[in-house]
Amino acid sequence: MHILLTRPLDDCKELILKFKQLGHKVSHLPVIKVESKKYEELKYEEFNAIIFTSSNAIRNLDLKKINKKIYCFCVGSATEKIAKVNGFQNVYTADGNVNNLKEIILQNFTNKNKKLLYVSGEIISSNLQKDLISEGYLVKRLINYSVLPILNLDLNFIEDLKLSLPEIVFVYSENSAKNLLNLIKKYELVDYWMNTNLMCIGEKTSLVLNEIKWKKIFLFNPGEEEFLLYKI
Repeated sequence: MHILLTRPLDDCKELILKFKQLGHKVSHLPVIKVESKKYEELKYEEFNAIIFTSSNAIRNLDLKKINKKIYCFCVGSATEKIAKVNGFQNVYTADGNVNNLKEIILQNFTNKNKKLLYVSGEIISSNLQKDLISEGYLVKRLINYSVLPILNLDLNFIEDLKLSLPEIVFVYSENSAKNLLNLIKKYELVDYWMNTNLMCIGEKTSLVLNEIKWKKIFLFNPGEEEFLLYKI
């Protein structure tokens, strides 16, 4: 099976290796790129919990001054893995859904007089900070990276893609979906996907790409990619 992955390499290199080991052909077409942002210096000892809604939030944060025994809340298993690799010990993990992450925080961090640090990129799909503040929590948001669109593709890659279209495309965010749609239109690929299954995280992501004719559209959570192959 031919699989197309659209995340930056740091976020999908393990999945690329896994799929190749299973005998699949894998193409990599990142539609976004991550850039670090300068952020304000904080007194990390003032915070009793830290929230990460992506692995990029961890990769782009100077972790040396942070107590790794702090409560650490992660949106999904991929983010959890990066957190543990970087020494965080008290990690609580959702299943890739920000709403579920909020519920895990409500269940496990009950002292609303203590402060939470929410580390994220500029663009967020759900306003977790606002939701937690409405529940009475003290939350500081720190933005430490931005996501930019990939605007140009290698023309040889495009020609190879036309000759061997993927059976599956994975798209991981609404922002990625918008950028993928722009690239599909720019390189006149709109009519090429009728035999391709689109795999999206969340309905908002899939709605962006609804104007393209796909074979089928599936919704999934991170970590379910391999399982989805057996549904095709």
